Amino acid sequence: METIHIYHTNDVHSHLENWPRIQQYLREKKELHLQTEEEVFLFDIGDFIDRWHPYTEATKGKGNIPLLNECQYTAVTIGNNEGVNLPYEDLNHLYDEAQFDVLAANFYKKNEKYPDWVKPYKIYHTKKGTRVGVIGLTVQFAHLYDLLGWELTEPISELKKWLHVLKEEADFIILLSHLGIHDDERIALVFPEIDVILGAHTHHILEQGKQVGSTLLGAAGKYGYFVGHVTVILDEKKTIVNQNALLYATKELPIVQNEQEQVVAFLNKGKELLNQKVTTLTKPMPNNLFQETELSLFLCKALREWCNADCAIINAGLLLGPLAGDVTEYDLLTICPHPINPCIIELTGKELQEVLLETMDESLHHKHIKGLGFRGTLLGIFVYDRLSLQGNTIYVNGKELNHEQTYTLALPDMFTFGHFFKEVLPSKQKKYFLPEFLRDLLKWKLQLDI
Repeated sequence: METIHIYHTNDVHSHLENWPRIQQYLREKKELHLQTEEEVFLFDIGDFIDRWHPYTEATKGKGNIPLLNECQYTAVTIGNNEGVNLPYEDLNHLYDEAQFDVLAANFYKKNEKYPDWVKPYKIYHTKKGTRVGVIGLTVQFAHLYDLLGWELTEPISELKKWLHVLKEEADFIILLSHLGIHDDERIALVFPEIDVILGAHTHHILEQGKQVGSTLLGAAGKYGYFVGHVTVILDEKKTIVNQNALLYATKELPIVQNEQEQVVAFLNKGKELLNQKVTTLTKPMPNNLFQETELSLFLCKALREWCNADCAIINAGLLLGPLAGDVTEYDLLTICPHPINPCIIELTGKELQEVLLETMDESLHHKHIKGLGFRGTLLGIFVYDRLSLQGNTIYVNGKELNHEQTYTLALPDMFTFGHFFKEVLPSKQKKYFLPEFLRDLLKWKLQLDI
């Protein structure tokens, strides 16, 4: 009999406040299993970095990599926070110091070759000669990757291609899937030769795993709240005789000495690195979720000007605080931490009217938003530039709206991914601006105008 232990994390999103306990736990477990001569693998399933955290932002994610090295991770796959939230060169050098494999079978350079830091799969050999084949896949935001200079292929087609090879070379197959629970379940049914799927992206929690056909699914939620542990027992013929999955709640793991000091140190180091002055304000710029302010209007104007659009809208909830005095890059991250990009959409006057009227729905202003890159809480009111309703008449750049005319509307990209304006946006052509985030536009406008 051979026992293989597989520990996994996913969607940590730079919540480094949970990392000291995770790190201590993984180190201790690995040492314990090595003493008993049982095999140990450590995997991260993507979105380990998130640029809301000052240290991650300041180092463009490279500061996170030593954390994985110190735990001796075996391999990772990339999530969308690594893939589409870093400029090309930053992602291309993110893993320069990595001491683990990066597995992403559907991630290519534009010349249809893998970057030198990516492998589609890897075969690991245990001490007893078992060949463990591990393949990674990431969610197909192909258009956004294309804008950044990468090529992303359809993950299921890529999986089919490489499974032919893996079945020949491996006794046991693991998929690192940053695709989401629904794709994982479908893959398990269609490809029963995959023994274990470790999932991510949709932040789902599988407390004791989930058996789908002959495949065991594992997933550890988000933010480092849990660590996943899959145990597999094989007989001498390399046949699985038992496998199970568990999650360990990080808050219930043993306390780490100087834990809080470590957490604060990450924040302080990031703050120090981001202490670069952008501008000095002669008067404060307050913010308010439910009133138009100089700051929210300033960001809305920056968005329209950057995109060269006819008009623009933002939600006030994008701004999490005011600005005053000397404004640093850390200040801009603090008030606008979202990995949200500018976007343009073309609408007829009639469609623009529908969008405008929907933004005035007060129930929408109080809506709690999770995901879509949004790092705030409530949506807040909408703020407009060169778009207004006066009485019963809508004006665009001072001229009465023409229902038949085509207009360009600049807006945060989150509104094209969620369930907003669903009667208008889905079928429309969208133009995304990458790699700039909204805080980059705010910096640009502040340096230009103040």
